[in-house]
Amino acid sequence: MRYKVNGTILNVFEAGVENYNQGRPSLVFLHYFGGSSLAWTEVITSLSKNYHCVAPDLRGFGSSAASAESFTIEDYADDIEKLTASLRIENFALVGHSMGGKFALALAARKPKNLQSLILLAPSPPTPEPIPDDERAKLLNARGNRCVATETVCQAAGGKLPGEVFERSVNDNLRSSEAAWLAWLESESRRDIASDIRKINVPVLVAAGEKDEMMTAALLRREIVRRVEKARLVVVAKVKHLLPLEAPEEVADLIREHCENGINDEKNLSVRRVRKANNSIRSDFR
Repeated sequence: MRYKVNGTILNVFEAGVENYNQGRPSLVFLHYFGGSSLAWTEVITSLSKNYHCVAPDLRGFGSSAASAESFTIEDYADDIEKLTASLRIENFALVGHSMGGKFALALAARKPKNLQSLILLAPSPPTPEPIPDDERAKLLNARGNRCVATETVCQAAGGKLPGEVFERSVNDNLRSSEAAWLAWLESESRRDIASDIRKINVPVLVAAGEKDEMMTAALLRREIVRRVEKARLVVVAKVKHLLPLEAPEEVADLIREHCENGINDEKNLSVRRVRKANNSIRSDFR
């Protein structure tokens, strides 16, 4: 479906509509830089049996309009806030990956009354993202280059992605609009919103990939977990940066458990995490 929101047209994927406003929060998914709503396909397939799922192509990405005049963090937060209002969602949890994580932090800092919780997957930090200068320069000149897009997806994934998922990710990268691409790399990824996120008052789960060399567990603990009162960190084993693509079932499990339990009883939650540690997830407190 396509929605006119905040002066732009957003392409929005919805699933599990039979669960809409049926007690559980709707799940609103915000994708990574160079991605689209398709990045959530496998995660949503698992969750939509019990949850109403909403995944927009963020402005300038995927099949959403590329003609917007502005691509600031505030614009993206406005888009999501107004989209949830347009859909008349009573309560929702925000799930943000990488770039989408920074947008999710910005919206959560506004303390919308119907936001219940926040799940951040390898999120861009609220401080300037630590992209090496040579990598930033390479990306600035690489939009639309299939060879570079292929290399980028390979480097971001810890293991071999299924062929269909890999091709989909490369094609998503190539669909990004120039304006949105440049805005993130030149400006918004460098923004510092750290003072704002201290206002967040909902349970926050931060997940780091064990092999992620940029958004490391140590970085996310320092920049997010120690700033947000109700935040905690888990590490997903054997994956790098593309958690929803590399480990969709583990991600779905994390989202499901966080939405059902939050962090109201940290002791009990930690026990569940430790039991899972034998497989792929371990707890990591402040």
